[in-house]
Amino acid sequence: MGKRVAEHFVTSPHQGDGTIFYGEAAAWYGAFTFAQLTHDDALRGKLIHRFEPLMPGGAEAARIPMRHHVDDSIFGIIPLEIGIETRDPKYLASGQAWADRQWENPQTDGLSAETRYWIDDMYMLTILQLEAYRATGDRKYLDRGALEMVSYLDKLQQGNGLFYHAPDVPFFWGRGDGWVAAGMAEMLRDLPADHPQRARILKGYKAMMVALLKYQGKDGMWRQLIDREESWPESSSSAMFSFAMITGVKNGWLDATTYGPAARKGWIAVAGYIDQNDDVTGVCEGTGKKNDLEYYLERKRRTGDLHGQAPVLWAASALLR
Repeated sequence: MGKRVAEHFVTSPHQGDGTIFYGEAAAWYGAFTFAQLTHDDALRGKLIHRFEPLMPGGAEAARIPMRHHVDDSIFGIIPLEIGIETRDPKYLASGQAWADRQWENPQTDGLSAETRYWIDDMYMLTILQLEAYRATGDRKYLDRGALEMVSYLDKLQQGNGLFYHAPDVPFFWGRGDGWVAAGMAEMLRDLPADHPQRARILKGYKAMMVALLKYQGKDGMWRQLIDREESWPESSSSAMFSFAMITGVKNGWLDATTYGPAARKGWIAVAGYIDQNDDVTGVCEGTGKKNDLEYYLERKRRTGDLHGQAPVLWAASALLR
């Protein structure tokens, strides 16, 4: 399944007419990790070739996102992952520049100026810093990401273990919480046992996993609004939660007898949403924050949206680790 989705990604045009958006960056990263874990050099080569026109001065350089914004900065994970896998200094330098730019003018509390307290950022912000740490070994990147994650945990996690979309939007939006779950799982993979932020992040992660067990449907899926029965089963969030649980079980953070079956059930359910064209169906459209229940309940379902393709690749990779 992962191979099919990865090949579909690398042979498809960029989504949208503008700059590369965060969903494509996340899918690119997922395809790279899948290629690395399966030792698929041909796929890795295609993924690198796809990026070449996006280097400064390249034929598609106009697609490079340039805003100082969390949604644009995540673009840096692509050259960083290429650099990690090839050790080519041009990619490492390009990706590191994105990570450094994100902290050019930090807030007085040490957080990035891109901090906005939308739950999506718990992946968007932290994965860029985490990839910079993986590429360079420089602890400052790991510390930045961990500090950011703890701040979001303190601001957005509720007593039931789930997360509001934003402080002023009291809804448990599926994909938003999915970004959180995936971000914490990625961070915990790299945080050493003695890191000062690890215990807090692990506590938040485990509290969320307990809540997700409660709300998983009999079909293995989670809903567009996690705690609302009238909401529809949503594939991107279900893939993200499956990824987070698979990662937790494989690393020993979660009890395998409790969470293993839930993770497996989630993955099998999500696989059933992949159509004959290798497109993920039932994906919530792009969603900004809004303090309006109907806004979330009435979001449209998309097919082939990279918001859904990306976490399928993450989950497939997690199964192989």
